[in-house]
Amino acid sequence: MDLVTEIYLSTQNFPKEETYGLISQIRRSAISVPSNIAEGCGRKTNKDFSNFLGMALGSAFELETQLTICKNLNFLKNDEFENLENEINHIQNMIIKLQSSL
Repeated sequence: MDLVTEIYLSTQNFPKEETYGLISQIRRSAISVPSNIAEGCGRKTNKDFSNFLGMALGSAFELETQLTICKNLNFLKNDEFENLENEINHIQNMIIKLQSSL
């Protein structure tokens, strides 16, 4: 959930014309990661939980791709992008390990 906060703060200074484009998509992808994990936790079987972890992982990769686009468009500074990318990679690895443990 800390990543979601960082994403919201990072996208505040994006161009206003991206409000309904990249900003909206990036924020929805970021929110989807912890939301799918939380929903999966509430399921009764490990198979269901694993499916939701898979969706969370997909959203994390989607988020990483969108942030790369933002870096290429100079909406994000390189150091800001690298910090976010490192955090996303860490989350991706945690999801993969949790999913494989089920």
